[in-house]
Amino acid sequence: MSMVDLVMPKLGESIMEATILKWHKKPGDTVAQDETVLDIATDKVDSEVPSTAAGILAEILFKENDVVPIGTVIARIRTGAVETAPAPSTTEPAPQASAPAAEEIESQEIPYSPATAPQPQQPVSVGSPRFYSPLVLKIAQEEGISKSELETIPGTGQDGRVSKKDILSYLQNRGQAASAPAPQPPSTSAPSVSVSTPQVSSTAANTVSGAVSVPSYAGNVEIIEMDRMRKMIAKHMVDSKHTSAHVTSFAECDVTNMVLWRDRVKKDFEKRESTKITFTPLFIEAVVKSIKKYPLLNSSVDGDRIVVKKDINIGMATALPTGNLIVPVIKNADQLNLVGLAKQVNGMAEAARTGKLRPDDTAGGTFTLTNVGTFGSIMGTPIINQPQVAIMAVGAIKKRPVVIETAQGDSIAIRHMMYISLSYDHRIIDGALGSTFLNAVARELENWDANREI
Repeated sequence: MSMVDLVMPKLGESIMEATILKWHKKPGDTVAQDETVLDIATDKVDSEVPSTAAGILAEILFKENDVVPIGTVIARIRTGAVETAPAPSTTEPAPQASAPAAEEIESQEIPYSPATAPQPQQPVSVGSPRFYSPLVLKIAQEEGISKSELETIPGTGQDGRVSKKDILSYLQNRGQAASAPAPQPPSTSAPSVSVSTPQVSSTAANTVSGAVSVPSYAGNVEIIEMDRMRKMIAKHMVDSKHTSAHVTSFAECDVTNMVLWRDRVKKDFEKRESTKITFTPLFIEAVVKSIKKYPLLNSSVDGDRIVVKKDINIGMATALPTGNLIVPVIKNADQLNLVGLAKQVNGMAEAARTGKLRPDDTAGGTFTLTNVGTFGSIMGTPIINQPQVAIMAVGAIKKRPVVIETAQGDSIAIRHMMYISLSYDHRIIDGALGSTFLNAVARELENWDANREI
């Protein structure tokens, strides 16, 4: 019988921690190899953590909603036969294995030490490095707690980390201190002055006393609490606007040849490849070709440095049944042909809709495409997906009468037209480059080979 550590798994290159959402097992429960033990979440995607061994869940080291660094032991599993024999006397030495095979087994065992309750840590002095989870920082910002004040809060988490419970307890004590009557100075001979004190609303009084204030709303309203993913999306979007100087350029393109080509090949393509060909892989192919001509669009900003990415990893914004949004990433899109792109697009979209995306599926994007035309919009001004520097939106394809040039002169014809837009980071991409890149994508779509074979 031995103990096996269950650790917080690595969830992607840029992910350093995860939040425990739900434990599916409790201490004493039997777990099978690869059986889901708990659900976790990062700022990108939710995931399940399977058991790495079969046995009995001996102990759980973290609670739900705890933020845990990658690689940290989160539970221990007792493996092997469970014996009910009494424990050996403490005055006798433990029996030694007499066979080399037994010694080898014992060398593989992981010593078990019971979890102890976390002890409050001393406040960290101002200026010392200290990690705070996004939840703690959000609470501090909403409650007006400065960084210097935050560093004085005792933490009961690992390595003295301030947990949600710690900061809420601090706020409650601070509120009680604020509501306590201040000591009165000794009376003097100065004449008393009558001062009119304004009435304080019950909401404000509750805030001062440390109680949770309940805002009131006029009229007939419904209050909907944001779920965890919507909160993360909201924060990501606001942070992006605060980080990048957004500029959006627009272009119009005639995609008649592309539309007619897809109509011609889609049935044979699905029959041959067992997957549909949508417009998205066609857009991605055009974007990839244009990025190769203008690689600065495939970069990020690091202080005063521009980091140009050699890998072209295209994120595709995908709507979820819950109404939220996620961006799975097609890695090395420039190395895939149209068939490969179509299979990747369909596979990622299906995994997103069914909740089967892996954490690494949303990591490493270098450029993002969003199809606002799917929902009927003819154009959009998307927000940059940090730390990228550009995002392109494609609108709905509409038939319109347009002027075209022919050998006999100008004429009016019914064409399939589409608007595309590019939001880019004006810190490193100026209007000339942004517009040039956008028009390069438009030309790729307009010059589609109607006789192309796949």
